[in-house]
Formats: sequence, structure tokens, C-alpha cells
Amino acid sequence: MDAIHDVSMLAYSTYSEAGGVGKTTTAANLAAAHARAGLKPLVVPLDPQDGDLSRLLGVDAQRTESVDNLVRHMIRRPNGEFSDLIRTVDGVDIIPEHNMLSDLAEYLQREKDQAEAMGEAFGMHAQLLRVLREAGVPEEYDVLICDPPATEGPHLYNAIHATRSLVIPVEPSAKGRAAVEGLESLVAGLEEQLDVEVGVLAAVPIGFKDTRDQRKILDEIDYPLPEVIGERSSLMEGCWMEQCSAFTYVREHRDRRRDYELETLAQYDRIARHLEESVGLEAPNPPEPGDLDHEVIA
Repeated sequence: MDAIHDVSMLAYSTYSEAGGVGKTTTAANLAAAHARAGLKPLVVPLDPQDGDLSRLLGVDAQRTESVDNLVRHMIRRPNGEFSDLIRTVDGVDIIPEHNMLSDLAEYLQREKDQAEAMGEAFGMHAQLLRVLREAGVPEEYDVLICDPPATEGPHLYNAIHATRSLVIPVEPSAKGRAAVEGLESLVAGLEEQLDVEVGVLAAVPIGFKDTRDQRKILDEIDYPLPEVIGERSSLMEGCWMEQCSAFTYVREHRDRRRDYELETLAQYDRIARHLEESVGLEAPNPPEPGDLDHEVIA
């Protein structure tokens, strides 16, 4: 089965082995940046923990098992159409997380056992890719962003199998350096296990304070660094509090526009353009980076 982005689609997973580096806010803000430029992004969060992308963007849905959700589609037990799973906020389509994600490994293994008993094949790590292809996602969307948890397992493997590319938020510290150093072996392991090639489109350092040690750590990173984002904990905490992207937070919830926050928004815009250009995707209506008065033309 070919990768989902063989149809001129930008597809990537935000991933970091280290927790608390802004993986989920990076996914949300890049999705918003793609949408601002007139592209159509679909975000697929796969992290079952409470501080998830569904909550950040304010689209948490009912989580009872009877409610249709992505896991049901992955185990071939849908309760409705794929399109009915999607919620839209600020031009970004998102499939809300569901409690069944917590037991994804068990559900997939059970389905695999039943399929094999019937003489059928069932690739546990290819089911997200199958669902997205069958739903026509590559034809309908310009950008696919998956946000899996940091731990290895079926959530991460399905995300990687679908996207084949990573965007890595990096903490500019010894801890972050260790995570980046471990990424090469992780990617090699994923490639061997999934039998796919996995690329890194960009690393995004977050929380940079321009110390000598931090500069040294950034110099050692071999992946593209389109932007280096400073310490923005107040901005990101505001996003979680108001359940929105950084663009919406600054535009609608700040009493005044701060230059350093506008520059951070500009950085997300520039990272989005870097990612789009890496696969030859041209945004139809890109804003001046950080321009909050930019009119989005569908």
C-alpha cells in the first residue's frame, strides 16, 4: 500500500520522545497556519491522555463506547460515516479523540486474531492509512497532521505508517538533545518494523533563551531548523485556557498585541510554508507572516 501523500499531499506526524515540549500546541498552530494560507488541513490526534488536541481546540466529543469514533473505523466496526466524525474549528478539520484510543492495542490485536482465524490479513499498523484512503482524505485535503503520543505503540506506528514524515518539537536542553539523538535509532526501528521510509521534515526548538549551551545544542541538530521559538509559556497556557490556536488567542483574547507574540505567530506561518515547500505544495493565499488581519479565502 502506497503512502497517503503520494497524491501531492503534505502529511506529517508531530513527535517527540520527551514530554512537555509543545508537541500538541505545535500540531494545532501549524494546522491553523496551513488553514490561514487557504489550504485544507485534517488533524488526527491519537493521544488518549486528557491534555489532548481535542481539548486544546475545544472539540472534545462524547466518549462513550457506543459513540462512533476513529477506533471503530480502524477495527472495521464503524457506527456511521467517516465524514460524520469530523469537527471544524478556524478552518481546521479535526477528528476528536475518544476513550477507545486508550485500548487501541487490544482492539487491533483482537481484530487481527479474528481476521487470521478466517484466513484474512490484517495489518495492525496500517489501519489508519486504510481508513483515510477509503474515506478519500488524500483527494479532499491538502495537509494531514497526526499527533500521536510519545510512547511507542500502535498509535505512533499507525501515525507514521500514514504520514511517513515527522516534525519534531525540541527542547533546547540536554534532555532535548538526548531525545533528538535517540530519534535516529527510533526512525531506523520504525522503518524496519513498518517497512517504510520515514523522513524528518523539520525540528522546531521551543523555549529558546539564547544561552551558549542552547546554541551549542542547536548546532548539533542535523535536521532542518526553519525557526527557533523562544519562551512562550504564557501564550501557550492562554491557548489551553481558551481552547484555541495561538492565532485565535492573540486575535480574540489578548487586550493588546505584543510584538514578540506576533513574531511567534509569524514563525508558525514560516514553518508551515517550509513544510509545504518541502513536498512542492503551494498555498493559494499565504499571509504576510504573523498578519492577523489576513483574510482567508476558501
